[in-house]
Amino acid sequence: MLIFLYACETWTLNTDIERRIRAMEMRCYRRLLGILYKDHITNEEVSRRIKNAIGPHVDLLTIVRQRKLKWYGHTTRSSGLAKIIMEATVNGGRRGRQKKRWEDNIRE
Repeated sequence: MLIFLYACETWTLNTDIERRIRAMEMRCYRRLLGILYKDHITNEEVSRRIKNAIGPHVDLLTIVRQRKLKWYGHTTRSSGLAKIIMEATVNGGRRGRQKKRWEDNIRE
């Protein structure tokens, strides 16, 4: 899981990425418990079994959000290049709907 969380502070989370994170987490839990997909066990049952096996835990999406907030606080207090880039604006615009930005994730 640590490899998965590498540089997660810089990710822009949208619904598709959040869905993929949850799916990857369930795949890891199923593998830890030795559950095959052909066993037809629901995600709720897998979560219950993990909770019984290792106790209460924090899901990966919550960890990613916490790390993003921690990194945001760190960069806003610093005076380095990351802060300059984060506060920069680009002149002009692009066509179409606005993309979800990293900063929008922090506000949520």
